[in-house]
Amino acid sequence: MATQADEAKVSDRLPLTADEQQLLDKGTLTDRAIQARPRPYYTAMRKGDPIHYDAGLNSWLVTRHEDIWAVQSDPITFSVNKGYHEIQARGMHDEFRNYLRTHGGGYFPDAIMSDPPYHTRIRKLMENAFTAHRVKELEPRITQVVSDLIASVADKGHCDAVKDIAVPLTIRIIVEQLGLDQGIESKISRWSVAVTAQISAMQTREQMLENAAQIAELQNYIIGKMKEREAEPREDMISDLVHAQVTNADGTVEKLTFEEAVSLVRATLIAGNDTTATAIGNLFYVLTTKPGMAELLESIIDDDRKLNRFVEEHMRNEPPVRALSRMCVKDTVVNGTTIPEGAHMLLVYDSGNDDETVFPEPRKFDIERSNLGRHVGFGGGPHRCIGVALARMEVKVAAREIVRQLKDIKLAIPVSEISYVPTVATHTIESLPITYERR
Repeated sequence: MATQADEAKVSDRLPLTADEQQLLDKGTLTDRAIQARPRPYYTAMRKGDPIHYDAGLNSWLVTRHEDIWAVQSDPITFSVNKGYHEIQARGMHDEFRNYLRTHGGGYFPDAIMSDPPYHTRIRKLMENAFTAHRVKELEPRITQVVSDLIASVADKGHCDAVKDIAVPLTIRIIVEQLGLDQGIESKISRWSVAVTAQISAMQTREQMLENAAQIAELQNYIIGKMKEREAEPREDMISDLVHAQVTNADGTVEKLTFEEAVSLVRATLIAGNDTTATAIGNLFYVLTTKPGMAELLESIIDDDRKLNRFVEEHMRNEPPVRALSRMCVKDTVVNGTTIPEGAHMLLVYDSGNDDETVFPEPRKFDIERSNLGRHVGFGGGPHRCIGVALARMEVKVAAREIVRQLKDIKLAIPVSEISYVPTVATHTIESLPITYERR
């Protein structure tokens, strides 16, 4: 747990180059150029100031693996509930929430982004929808969805790997799993952007209101679907969540409130496609920019163990979630730096997975790393991603089907022209034009 640290536990600071010192002095994750290519900034922080105050964000960035692990293991001192909801529509909380109350059926705080003991109850009630057994049962159908989509573009010879494959693929899967209407893909894409924007710290007021309108539309839609499932349950995740219950040791039965269920269906819909789409977009980036990666993947697609490790190393090497929020609830020393009460923090998973002291040669893609399971691409502690089994399986199926159907995959634009979604929460490629041949 992250508590008052004595001097012996303070990690060594390393000397910085002039460029690294300038990054520490003037850099900020609000800078879109740094957002797009952040690794020099991460390296400078890990070396010289691992608990770094980013003035542009007004947040403390936790960048070393050991510190990230310590903070996420102490949900009492470092509150997810306060950290997440504080950054939501940052500076415009009241207007955002009132808009949803007026136009979107209500303001429903994200129940999963909460603290124990409430979070423990919520997680327990969600688990049946995300068990590894249930996910395994879904694999044949998900394989068919992925195979069909890639087949639909295979003869074209070119496409946008993000817009034509990664995004529609993950949306189709989550539509099927939640039991939503076919043909709603474009709306879900808009809704996902709007929800992610609320935690991006990059919105103007006008953009916030535009995004709030999209979220209101989303909420009205899922509330209608949930009311249908209340009356007539089906074999889908909405029904699982609407009717979720657990029996305690004393015989009492706990259920989700309707308001809690709305927030969880919304979170499942957005997180269930947005971050996985980012992971698959990043997979295409790796296959087209790192020599030998396509050949490596092709050589292991029939070896389940190696393919699983490939996915795990991909989530370490290019994690879709850049950083998630916490708030320090009391003055606390972390790695020699005092974090004041009420301070906003970001656990920079992207940097933690690049920590040279934990993962030697971190930019090397190595599926045989002995400590691969230590990566924080899925978070950790009580808030480790509940959909991790589903996300792993989707990326695994996508990787397998990509190399089964496509070959000679190349980037159609210079690497320097790749653009990223303006957010500190994820590292999401906006567009990735590629060329290829059908295998």
